[in-house]
Amino acid sequence: MERGQRAYKGHCLVLPYPSQGHINPMLQFAKLLSHKGVKVTLVTTRYIHKTMYGSASSCIALDLETISDGYDEAGRGKASIDAYLESFWKEGSKTLAELLEKLSSSGPPVECVVYDAFMPWPLDVARKFGIAGATFFTQSCAVSNIYYHVHKGLLKVPLADDQSLISLPGLPPLDPLDLPSFVYDLEYCPAFYRVVVGQFSNVDKADWVLCNTFYELEEQVVDWLAKFWPLRTVGPTIPSKYLDERLEDDKEYGVNLFKSDNDACIKWLNERPKGSVAYVSFGSFAELGVEQMEDLARGLRRSKSNFLWVVRASEAAKVPKGFVEETLEKGLVVSWCPQMEVLAHEAVGCFVTHCGWNSTLEALSLGVPMLAMPQWTDQTTNAKFIMDVWKIGLTAPCDEKGLVRPEVVEHCISEIMEGARGKEMKINALKWKELAKKAVDEGGSSDKNIDEFISKLVQ
Repeated sequence: MERGQRAYKGHCLVLPYPSQGHINPMLQFAKLLSHKGVKVTLVTTRYIHKTMYGSASSCIALDLETISDGYDEAGRGKASIDAYLESFWKEGSKTLAELLEKLSSSGPPVECVVYDAFMPWPLDVARKFGIAGATFFTQSCAVSNIYYHVHKGLLKVPLADDQSLISLPGLPPLDPLDLPSFVYDLEYCPAFYRVVVGQFSNVDKADWVLCNTFYELEEQVVDWLAKFWPLRTVGPTIPSKYLDERLEDDKEYGVNLFKSDNDACIKWLNERPKGSVAYVSFGSFAELGVEQMEDLARGLRRSKSNFLWVVRASEAAKVPKGFVEETLEKGLVVSWCPQMEVLAHEAVGCFVTHCGWNSTLEALSLGVPMLAMPQWTDQTTNAKFIMDVWKIGLTAPCDEKGLVRPEVVEHCISEIMEGARGKEMKINALKWKELAKKAVDEGGSSDKNIDEFISKLVQ
């Protein structure tokens, strides 16, 4: 067996749910394991493997393998989430078992399958092979706590019409609208509700529960959940360049499902004064309605700040006609950009975000205050913590139609960039940035948890 210069520390198979926001943190965790001497096989679906840009093994040695979700040629397309997950469970279970057999006969056997909590079934496959299973949560522990209470029937849904503040252990009092959208509005997307609550269907059987957060960020809720599960915080799992710099040349995740115009974005930012740019991005999945896009555009136009706005190609038709040309002096609209590099740029003073967990952790790790415009799923809960718990941003208030109007966008950006509250947010953001760095650096809370995980792989 080839073990190179380091003692063999086991073989992990890492299996993310096939979307950008789930691949990134698990890929980064895979790179950390590899850096620490573990052999890692990263597994994606065949379609994702064909369509991703860049290489997951560009900066550190990972083996790449694929399994099937039943949509190998054309991707999920218009298949419903229910149909897709049913197919992934059936085809994925079968092809994952075949992959584990292949790996056991061609090299060091797999000691542990690290699988995305969105898909509980890999644990059942691992068990048939006598392999350990580690479920990996790509959401905050606060959100996991809420879903867990729903799963156990301890938080009754649908919520009562007169429901006031909700008290759950380890969490601040929450308004119903602070809960994830699937919980306060059961009819919104029942298929996704089943997915997020289903994360806990066999969590009690997992050997490890790994969470992309860090202890200091969510101390109380981590302590509470750790009473029930072998829970370890291992984050923030973002490229090493922006935190501890322990992985050489690790400045991007390494896999993109969208083409990015890196040079244009950074060149444009280089020409802008320090702290003058509002960076606007709603991630890889969130979709804004036409009216909200128009109001956001008008708010950016009215704002005194420069702006860099990421509008995915699928959303581009919603940008008001003539807007790009009329705002060339102060703004740049692109279809995708290197978010970590942008957030780390000194020209950026504010991040207008949908509050996906990855974006939230990235901004927090780079000390950038946020204007929260949550759209759905866990984003409403993340926004609550951004504003009221960590105090590193504002949540943009909506009108009776659920829209953030232009004057609100303008006022909130101004408050963050120039106001007294903005100064406090910047101080708090820098404090969290230092704590995030400390957690992943040698001897930090997340670093120690990862070392403990590795030490038990081959016992």
